[in-house]
Amino acid sequence: MFEVTFIPILVAAIASAILGFIWFNPKVFGGAWMRMLNLTPQQMEAGKKRMPLMAFLAFLASMVAAYVLNYFGIAWGVFDWIGAVELGIWVWIGFVAPPMLGMILWERKSLRYYIITAGYWLVSFVIMAVILVLLA
Repeated sequence: MFEVTFIPILVAAIASAILGFIWFNPKVFGGAWMRMLNLTPQQMEAGKKRMPLMAFLAFLASMVAAYVLNYFGIAWGVFDWIGAVELGIWVWIGFVAPPMLGMILWERKSLRYYIITAGYWLVSFVIMAVILVLLA
C-alpha cells in the first residue's frame, strides 16, 4: 500500500459486494436477517424493482470504504497481509462496531441482528484490506 490506485480499490469493492450477496443470501444469514427486520416475501418482491439502484449505491459505498481503508493502510505503513488483517480489524473496531451498537441500544434490534450485520463489515474490511495490500 504505497499509493492510492483505482484497480485495487475496484477489486476490493467488488469483493465486498460479492461477500454481501453471499452473506445476506437467505441460505446463509439473509433469512434470519429478513425475519429480524420483519420483512415479508411480498416486501422483498416489491423491493426487487429498486434492487439495481440499491446495489449500485452499496457498491459506491464499498468503493469509498476501500479508498479510505487504502489511505489508512498507506498512512500506517501496512505492507503485508498480516498487517492488512490487523488494519481491517482495527478499522472495524473503531469505526463500525461502536456506531452499530446503537442498533441494539436505541433501535431495539437484537444482538443476533447486530452480530450478522456488524460481522459482515468485519469480514468485508479484512478481505478488502488484504486485497489492497496484495494488489498494491
